[in-house]
Amino acid sequence: MRLLLSVCAVLTLAFSAGAREPAGVADAVIRSDGLPRLLSDYHFFRDVSGWQPNERVVPYQLNMPLFSDYAEKYRYIYVPEGEQAKANGDGLLAFPVGSALIKSFGYEIDGKPRLIETRVLLHRADGWLALPYVWNAEQTEAKLKIAGERIPVSFTDPAGKQRSINYGVPNKNQCKECHALSGAVTPIGPKARNLTDGGQLEDFARLGLIDAVPAVDYRVPVWGETSAPLNDRARGYLDANCAHCHNINGSASNSGLFLTYEETMPVRLGINKRPVAAGRGSGTHDFDIAPGDPEGSIMIYRLDSLEAGISMPEVGRSVVHDEGVALLSQWIAEMDGKD
Repeated sequence: MRLLLSVCAVLTLAFSAGAREPAGVADAVIRSDGLPRLLSDYHFFRDVSGWQPNERVVPYQLNMPLFSDYAEKYRYIYVPEGEQAKANGDGLLAFPVGSALIKSFGYEIDGKPRLIETRVLLHRADGWLALPYVWNAEQTEAKLKIAGERIPVSFTDPAGKQRSINYGVPNKNQCKECHALSGAVTPIGPKARNLTDGGQLEDFARLGLIDAVPAVDYRVPVWGETSAPLNDRARGYLDANCAHCHNINGSASNSGLFLTYEETMPVRLGINKRPVAAGRGSGTHDFDIAPGDPEGSIMIYRLDSLEAGISMPEVGRSVVHDEGVALLSQWIAEMDGKD
């Protein structure tokens, strides 16, 4: 689920596409009330192709990333000069006003990584704002697409399967829906427990990006880390892919299904839990999770579907994440009903 580019490769991509004179990140643009039309307006990158991050724009990776049609993701954090994010135990880093989270999505096409879109989360005085930008064919600029867009993409997935999809760039409202927490737009990914791989938190502290290295008691396993307990891997997957809506303050709070990594009550995780509203989404099954029976569990039924009104998550994918379904199916199959 991650394509790692060496520093040399990133620099080669940057300068082959045409590097420009370094300029600082445009703090005034991040903080303003406007909706910048071009990604380059922010000066997050030193090069026109969006590969070489500017000063104080720091790359990071999540242990367990959100699945998005097998797209590779390139993530960056920006915290303005003189400011620091605050560590909050295992949880979400608290970013100061003027910060930005930048996430580019792309695929390897014809042997080269190619960017499709870049989403930005801007922390302004009145809260966070999520905006999507779509890259042009020349890979020299990304333009704001408030209404979203469908982009045909052909690629090879990690299992070697050839896929052709209409990649969905979310519209502004869809961005807001997934990032909603108690009605306010909130970052999803950069939780301390999901940033432990490769000493990233220590690097952030050394760079002055965060105020301290948080003590992480319950780390999320790295995707593909089969040595980690199955329960931890499955719970980490649900936290990354489902819990931004399925939490007590999220947009799916009325479902009673809460899939955060911290959740301890089996019934709130869906185990032997009947759906609040039975309908097409239940597939005639009785329980969100039927221990020992993945094929009889609503969770697997919905994750394994592409049909509107049944498919979960509702946005962000146009193909089934086969490996994710396999992981959760194994987890449910090994339950004995007492979990």
